[in-house]
Amino acid sequence: MRLLLVEDDELLGDGLKVGLTQAGYRVEWLKDGRLANHALKAEQFDLVVLDIGLPEMSGIEVLNALRQRDNTTPVLLLTAYDAISDRINGLDAGADDYLVKPFDLDELLARLRAIVRRSTGRAVNLIEYNDITIDPSKHQISKAGTDVSLSQSEYQILHYLLSHTGKVATRQKLEELIHGWDSNSESNSLEVFIHHLRKKFDKDLIRTIRGVGYMVDKLS
Repeated sequence: MRLLLVEDDELLGDGLKVGLTQAGYRVEWLKDGRLANHALKAEQFDLVVLDIGLPEMSGIEVLNALRQRDNTTPVLLLTAYDAISDRINGLDAGADDYLVKPFDLDELLARLRAIVRRSTGRAVNLIEYNDITIDPSKHQISKAGTDVSLSQSEYQILHYLLSHTGKVATRQKLEELIHGWDSNSESNSLEVFIHHLRKKFDKDLIRTIRGVGYMVDKLS
């Protein structure tokens, strides 16, 4: 999943980016609210971790602007303030959850999994499709009960497609998911990852929608 991290504290931001990346997220890190607002206007993200106390534009202002555009991307707010009023203001502005600094990385990851679970209408973390099971909390995928080894990019693609069955994922969306803002990525790498996934699971699992992208059919 592609995640936008907005945190101006260098030490905390660097630690969060490393931890979130290790947990399987494709992380883009920005350090001021105005740049975050611009990025959220121009690009698509699956999750946002947003500090309230930001330069240029506060996290609450960024969140308000996001929701005023009818953008429902899940947002978890971070703040150093433990006042009830701050929590209420954040939730009223449209935040999906709220975490007070200092916090444990494991708690942040659990809260993000819960946000994704709610946003996709699932009661549990596991994603199941025929004999394929994804456990996001452990970053594990199995087929018919046997673990399947995937690269991070392969995992990102399959996780996204199985979380959005019946919907076409554009090439741009999937390339942003696996490469982020890395302009040095190879143009044909997406096709290579799709090819590997078809070999590891089923050649008919992922359908090519010519001129648009890829999709996994919704189970009837």
